[in-house]
Amino acid sequence: MTADTWQPLAGVQVIDFSMFVPGPFASAAFADLGADVIKVESVSGDPGRHYVPVQFRTENRNKRAIAINLKAPQSREVVAALVQRADVVMEGFRPGVAQRLGIDYATLSAINPKIIYCSISGYGQTGPWRDRPGHDVNYIAAGGGLAFPGQWLQPPTRSSLPIADMGGGCAASTAVLAALHARHQTGKGVCLDLSLFEAGFYWSAMRHSLSDDVDRKAHIFPVNDIFNTKDGRKLTLGILEEHFWNNFVSVCAPLAPDLADARYASDALRRQHGDLLSARLAEVIAMKTADEWVRLLEAQDVPVDLCLTPAQAAHLPQIVARQDVAEIDGEKFALFPVWANGHPGTQLRRSVPAHAEHTHEVLREAGMDDSQIIALAEAGTIKLA
Repeated sequence: MTADTWQPLAGVQVIDFSMFVPGPFASAAFADLGADVIKVESVSGDPGRHYVPVQFRTENRNKRAIAINLKAPQSREVVAALVQRADVVMEGFRPGVAQRLGIDYATLSAINPKIIYCSISGYGQTGPWRDRPGHDVNYIAAGGGLAFPGQWLQPPTRSSLPIADMGGGCAASTAVLAALHARHQTGKGVCLDLSLFEAGFYWSAMRHSLSDDVDRKAHIFPVNDIFNTKDGRKLTLGILEEHFWNNFVSVCAPLAPDLADARYASDALRRQHGDLLSARLAEVIAMKTADEWVRLLEAQDVPVDLCLTPAQAAHLPQIVARQDVAEIDGEKFALFPVWANGHPGTQLRRSVPAHAEHTHEVLREAGMDDSQIIALAEAGTIKLA
């Protein structure tokens, strides 16, 4: 860590019992910002290691990993030792499971009253949908996120990003940070109940409002869209303001003088004739290659970008200049995107932990001696690397 590295959560310890995407995504931000995140897995491992291995790796760098059989009676003493010195506990089980495993808020707050406990579930701990199963696509659909198109001439479609899962993770991290601030003032912990469905609903409602008669295209524009180029690549135009449209029309004048038509002379008119304009833009963009368009449009101050993969984006000069990618043990990761005092605000300190890699180390820190740890391992309560 350099003297300029900003690690505002250094000294905060997070015990993360969650799996798959939402909880690990939230605690990844904590880890990047300096917290000591202890990832607790079962003795057979987080299913995410095999089910979604790519995202498992991206979300679990900068953490330490231990393995506990939470169904074993002796696991209670292990959990108690961990929680006594922790600041935050996160879990992502279906309602009722944490209580059966002895890691619910009532149990853990009795051990450490200052604990900040964040429970992330599909539909929340209360309500008629409490026990309903679901995944990201369900939460987004039910919350309103699939009712609106993302492109002018296309029907609604699902993003590659798990919006409710990752949005829920963002909401969880915000709530935990707020709770840490409140605890600094009151000295008290809190139980946070975070619903992924409600996170998806919140994002959808913030974008589209709760009006019954909202215009289904109010949030999109025919000139702010994705188009195919001559060489089969995808290009985005980010045109909203009038001067950007005028610049674009000027660039396209040799190819498509009709874009200067009075029908497209204002945003209102471009929306009114949006279907015609969108189809025409598709024809125009298909006349040149992606590189040709980027060169021409950038020269005239028109917002344009190609559709890239994250691996391609990692080589962009802006990403390189901002030091958004770090490498450890031959593997590259994107870091939490913030600078502080003119320097990158986060740091890659650890690679992705192997299953149970830090069980012995963490339990020693929690006050257990080697004989206790070995006994717990022989009983099947914990797993050692």
